[in-house]
Amino acid sequence: MTIRCAWGQEPGLMQTYHDVEWGKPHRDDHALFELMCMEMYQAGLSWRTVLNKRAAFNEDFDRYDIEKVANMTDADWQPFLQDARIIRNRAKLAATVSNAQAFIKVQKEFGSFATYWWAFVNNQPLVNNVATENDVPAKTALSVKIAKDLKRRGFKFMGPVAVYAFMQASGLVKDHLNDCAFK
Repeated sequence: MTIRCAWGQEPGLMQTYHDVEWGKPHRDDHALFELMCMEMYQAGLSWRTVLNKRAAFNEDFDRYDIEKVANMTDADWQPFLQDARIIRNRAKLAATVSNAQAFIKVQKEFGSFATYWWAFVNNQPLVNNVATENDVPAKTALSVKIAKDLKRRGFKFMGPVAVYAFMQASGLVKDHLNDCAFK
């Protein structure tokens, strides 16, 4: 039997996400943008809910083509408020567009968002000692620092808790349990 983090033991989308994506270093801007959006959508909801709606979000937001999303008008995304397949939060949907615009500005300044993102950890994932799930913080001093910088750059819904979840998802920090086969 494969040992996993408790949340990743549920067969289906949760287990696949845990085993294949979560905590793996993502250095592709497209993947980072999608993960950022997913973490933003998750605020106040379960991760299972976001994963169940992921395919529909990908469809609505043109597979998270950053340029296309950044150029969406209100008229382009407001019909999504009627799409029961996604999380229909007006502020989060609007933030998807404004965050794409901020993302592009970071790309222009640093050459890529990945360069900006990974510089916070000197291009090496932080590997935490996680004996139990209680050892995993909701936020850290680094996530607070990054959240402040993202806010300064115009990003929305990226507070310290969402940023820490994004850090975990993108592999900036590895918070798999010590005995998890996917650490």
